[in-house]
Amino acid sequence: MARKNKEPEKKKADPSGVMDLHGSTTEQAISETLEINYMPYAMSVIVSRAIPEIDGFKPSHRKLLYTMYQMGLLNGPRTKSANIVGQTMHLNPHGDAAIYETMVRLTKGNESLLHPFVDSKGNFGKVYSRDMAYAASRYTEAKLDKFCAELFRDIDSDTVDMVDNYDATTKEPTLLPTTFPNVLVTANQGIAVGMASNICSFNLREVCLTAIARMKNPDCDLLETLPGPDFSTGGELLYDEAATREVYATGRGSFKLRAVWRYVKEGNLIEITEIPYTTATEVIMDKVAELLKSGRIKEIADMRDETDLGGLKLTIDLKRGVDPEKLMAKLFRLTPLQDSFPCNFNVLIAGMPRVMGVGEILEEWTAWRTECVRRRLYFQIKKKEERLHLLKGLERILLDIDKAIAIIRNTELEDEVVPNLMIGFGIDQVQADFVAEIRLRNINREYILRQTRTIADLEGEIAGLRRTLNSPKELQNLLIKELTQVAEKYGKPRKTRIVYDAQESSPEAEEDEVPDYPVTVFVSREGYLKKITEKSLRGSAEQKFKEGDSLAFSQESTNRAEILVFTDKFQCYKSKLSEFDDGKASALGDYLPQKLGFEPGESVVQVVLPGDYKGFVLFFFENGKAAKVPLSAYETKTNRRKLTGAYSDKSPLKTVLALTEDAQVVVFTTDGRAALFTTAQLLPKTTRSTQGVAVVTLKKKAAVERAVPLESSGLASPARYRVKTLPAAGAALKPEDLPDKQMKLDIS
Repeated sequence: MARKNKEPEKKKADPSGVMDLHGSTTEQAISETLEINYMPYAMSVIVSRAIPEIDGFKPSHRKLLYTMYQMGLLNGPRTKSANIVGQTMHLNPHGDAAIYETMVRLTKGNESLLHPFVDSKGNFGKVYSRDMAYAASRYTEAKLDKFCAELFRDIDSDTVDMVDNYDATTKEPTLLPTTFPNVLVTANQGIAVGMASNICSFNLREVCLTAIARMKNPDCDLLETLPGPDFSTGGELLYDEAATREVYATGRGSFKLRAVWRYVKEGNLIEITEIPYTTATEVIMDKVAELLKSGRIKEIADMRDETDLGGLKLTIDLKRGVDPEKLMAKLFRLTPLQDSFPCNFNVLIAGMPRVMGVGEILEEWTAWRTECVRRRLYFQIKKKEERLHLLKGLERILLDIDKAIAIIRNTELEDEVVPNLMIGFGIDQVQADFVAEIRLRNINREYILRQTRTIADLEGEIAGLRRTLNSPKELQNLLIKELTQVAEKYGKPRKTRIVYDAQESSPEAEEDEVPDYPVTVFVSREGYLKKITEKSLRGSAEQKFKEGDSLAFSQESTNRAEILVFTDKFQCYKSKLSEFDDGKASALGDYLPQKLGFEPGESVVQVVLPGDYKGFVLFFFENGKAAKVPLSAYETKTNRRKLTGAYSDKSPLKTVLALTEDAQVVVFTTDGRAALFTTAQLLPKTTRSTQGVAVVTLKKKAAVERAVPLESSGLASPARYRVKTLPAAGAALKPEDLPDKQMKLDIS
């Protein structure tokens, strides 16, 4: 008997469903999934991690600094960084590595900030070095810098809200009541979900003076007191008034920075002592090495990093006769020795991210700081009123001290002392408690008179505080006074020098330095390129090639011309003939994969001289398709040397032809057929990676072999192979048109 019981079929996973605890799935719309699962994560990253708030801090910064404040490290001695990291975990649930990295950036030793918050001892790396690693937390020590007193001055006066930490075991501040616009003084960068923030640092004294000027006159010109940003790594700021005003108005834009250097005549060398904040010494060294390897810079004999305890220093040894000014102008143009700082002043205001200009940020900070001062004044008034209330109760005792003593002495029960004093003197419970707690030695007329004598002073102080609290003008004066004190006490001279008359060298200047003369370019089938002058070519016309190699094509050009090298990895490498040394017919030439830095296994398919980038490129693929792409698609304004996605990767590339105008082209197939058509039948495509259109109809196992212009095809009777519509099968080659009868020559 056959078995009827069958194993239950396994349920296939539903990609659009959500699995519950029992393993079953329910359908859920993708929009609902995003709203329920992704949006809370995105908002958490934006609000609780990546974007700074109006006090200038991200939560990770704030938690670390407040922990150090609670540990008594503002005035106490340094302690091990590992101890600080461990204590911070009470507020920050992230791992110790993330907390320590946050701390490293805030230290004096790392030099990331104009005004570091952490006084450090030990190796904390350097902001200007990519490879200089900081020491482990068990080896370093730290405490809060005295500058942090301005962060915590009013924190115990109810100036900011205190909330529970992540496990509700302690309290932490939502913001730090900074007495100056720290959001503009401390450089900050963060990447959230769908948005980012990149705030440059400004000089503390200039920021304070600008905040004061804006309070006095909201329409003041910010450039008068805040000429530009200031960076901890120094360097030079290339002043651009229009760009600066754009950043100040919108919060978006960029500032141009460049390195500071000096020429040492004795050693014929250049010393670079300050670099832009946005780069690192290793990045600069790598770029210069790349330029030396490619031959774009030939004036440098050697370059080395001599950074030590004395500070940053990159040294460049010059070849004899090199003009240091011209060399540095070229390095500024080609390397990160001149760089841009992109600005995106995105700040959380009341939990919502907003991109604001400098003026708007100062306005928001002033409003927030005014509220902090209001809360402080109200807190002080409350404390003084409480003290005044107690003293007024004590003043009642002055009327009859003996009566107070008698009430206490004649009261049988301890719990009845306070009620009896309340009845006897007409005071409330708080006042009676205060009187009852006075020590016996202090129950005398001198003590009571000394205490009550301050009643009038307290009343005057309370009245003054209330007057300030209710007067916007006096509140503003109080803020101005605090900002002035901070500027005078902690202000430092600018580190980044502003260059008002900077003249940037243009790419045309570099072109002018390169001599231009006629040359002939020879490219072999294995990828060797020779650039030979007319004089050398007249001396010997016979070209030497590696054994088994032969000429692919030759073309007359000039020394300043560009070349495009297409490879079998769907990439195009751009270079200039001036970067290749003049060669001879007897030499093999430069091996393009090595000269241009090909990837392993990558080889040359075709070399094209684009000229002025007028015309188009024809790509013929093995599957019978052809793509017509304008040469302008490969013209770049920057010095990019490698263009990925240079052509379609759907089929192997067989031939590349560069034409200035439409011409007749012959396509040969592996099964002995040919098709002749005009390129006007192909429409140009705007994208480089287009698959193109079919031009030949291929039989089974057949493929495109090559494509050449008609004049180079060697066909005896072209009319036989001409086609009117595309795609076409073409015609079988006659014996006189077979490849062994033709002269093989590809011309691009």
